[in-house]
Amino acid sequence: QVQLVEAGGGLVQAGDSLRLSCAASERTFSRLAMGWFRQAPGKEREFVAAITWNSGVLNYAGSVKGRFIISRDNAKNTVYLQMNSLKPEDTAVYYCAARLGSISGSAYDDYHYWGQGTQVTVSS
Repeated sequence: QVQLVEAGGGLVQAGDSLRLSCAASERTFSRLAMGWFRQAPGKEREFVAAITWNSGVLNYAGSVKGRFIISRDNAKNTVYLQMNSLKPEDTAVYYCAARLGSISGSAYDDYHYWGQGTQVTVSS
């Protein structure tokens, strides 16, 4: 069982930056592909970004491409989401997800483990 704990959410103004982190309990973290999703009130959970086990392939949703950066530190069992130029429409609960296997995915069903989420609120 992989446990994921997100941190770094908060209330910011439009144009600000935030960095989310997600710490994994799994000793074989380096073998997991990782992703970030988000869910705004009244909306379905949507893909934000994903990264393969060796950071060789990064994928982003079109709405965040060029503003968000996903990265990982396998020595710390942690994945990050650097969010820049935040917009009010980025307001959501952000979830970290882990996928067994080295290849990342962008669908909810691609992932096997989920964190509890961290709230990000961007005011205009």
